[in-house]
Amino acid sequence: MHIHPLAGQLSPDSALVDVNQLIAAYYKHIPDAQIAAQRVAFGTSGHRGSSFQTSFNEYHVLAITQAICDYRQQQGISGPLFLGIDTHALSEPARISAIEVLAANGITLMLSSGDEYTPTPAVSLAILMYNRGRRSATAIAGGIEQNTGLADGIVITPSHNPPDNGGFKYNAVNGGPADTATTDWIGKRANELMAPNLKDVKRMPFERAIHADTTHRYDFMNTYVSELEQIIDLAAIRHSGIRLGVDPLGGAGVHYWGRIAEKYQIDLTVVSDVVDPTFRFMPLDWDGKIRMDPSSPYAMRRLLDIQSDFDIAFACDTDHDRHGIVTPGAGLMTPDHYLAVAIDYLFQHRPDWGNKPGIGKTVVSSRMIEHVSRRLGRKLYDMPVGFKWFASGLFDGSLGFGGEESAGASFVRMNGSAWTTDKDGIVAALLAGEIKARTGRDPGQLYEQLTQEFGKPVSIRVEAPATPAQKKALSKLSPQQITSKLLAGNSITDILTTAPGNMTAIGGVKVITNNGWFAARPSGTEEIYKIYAESFKGEQHLHEIVAEAQGLVDVALSTIDEKRQQS
Repeated sequence: MHIHPLAGQLSPDSALVDVNQLIAAYYKHIPDAQIAAQRVAFGTSGHRGSSFQTSFNEYHVLAITQAICDYRQQQGISGPLFLGIDTHALSEPARISAIEVLAANGITLMLSSGDEYTPTPAVSLAILMYNRGRRSATAIAGGIEQNTGLADGIVITPSHNPPDNGGFKYNAVNGGPADTATTDWIGKRANELMAPNLKDVKRMPFERAIHADTTHRYDFMNTYVSELEQIIDLAAIRHSGIRLGVDPLGGAGVHYWGRIAEKYQIDLTVVSDVVDPTFRFMPLDWDGKIRMDPSSPYAMRRLLDIQSDFDIAFACDTDHDRHGIVTPGAGLMTPDHYLAVAIDYLFQHRPDWGNKPGIGKTVVSSRMIEHVSRRLGRKLYDMPVGFKWFASGLFDGSLGFGGEESAGASFVRMNGSAWTTDKDGIVAALLAGEIKARTGRDPGQLYEQLTQEFGKPVSIRVEAPATPAQKKALSKLSPQQITSKLLAGNSITDILTTAPGNMTAIGGVKVITNNGWFAARPSGTEEIYKIYAESFKGEQHLHEIVAEAQGLVDVALSTIDEKRQQS
């Protein structure tokens, strides 16, 4: 992976996004539903794109919102819809477009008090709290389960993606990211609506929509903050006196942290509360782009430079559904390392969970989690990439914890009931403080203890550009394309194209030996592909695994390029 020479440094002003031009393009550029790159396409979590590339524009948002309204009508979802946004420049114009359609469709709409930015977990929590006790209202009509009176939600965010991106996510009545069947339906319907110039999209002027009888305000922030003590032992953090630092990375939770510190009287310093849609304060990521990625050592340079000021420091991405944990000894923890520690700690310090809840991980997460789960005696659900696969388990209590390799996680309340069924970077970050407060050791130290017990794996994630056609080819890799019996000198024990946890396609391939593995799959949200690899035999062995994995990907890419040239 080629590292940009400016990675970890601030962007030159000349390279920052022109917000005025970006917003102008949102309204000016009209997508063509016949062009694949301009169609609505839900990845692992929502539709994302840039108005400059005509992949996230007013037409997309109007069509997706109407499609959600149509889906709600089909499913009998008649409760309120909770709407949240992050701090990306395109989020506000997209919010306006969405409100115009939702109001015209008569949807009871819940907007944040004071137009406060809204983290993804705050929307998930609002849905679950509203729906609590309303399950009995469901009924069967015409053979379709009608979710009468239940709430759902929309979060307008492209997550940690660059400043010129916009994103749109739909959260189902279980509070989590909608499943594939739902997003496929919404995406198909949205593209149908775009094709005839939005003829069937209902819409009213914003000034009427914002003052409609169906438009209401909801205090996302105080509701979320007041519930936190039911999932995190904030009293232990307060009494320990440990020093915590947080960098909101200019994201949607920027004002939540001060409220948390004030309410629970913990020593928590917000290192920056700046919100700037250019994100000029963010160090450039590995490829020279600005990403609010708390798992990237380049993007986290600002917090790493002051890590010695705190016992634990952390950051969250733009919609605050991902976390990054920094400790004085370990620095920025690899996401999988922290997930393993969090799982090991939680299942030993939540006695009211009982013996039922299992552990959810993705197929590209560390095998260390498998070792920890086995020692804990907990069932492990190995799932495809995407947090939507954990939502139902976190909702019904079959999962106590769900986490993915890209630093997204959530878990249940201390009493075992559902908290959020979408990723929650805030509680994942605060948990690091609880761990330090109650054990006297930080997560980095506890991970080292795990390596003494199970061995010390090394891992890497390699990313490279890929066109939509190349991504499609990679997603269809099959076991038959793996002709070798060995991987980096070790016998291949398994080749997976479906996840053991639910037998659903992983959108790529995973090759496993007793000492290591790799997985190759396209990104669901960016024009890149990813190779994940892990070895329990050291760096040299890891490099050998990656080299062989890249060889496989190169063959797949060259095949698709040859076919394109021939055609």
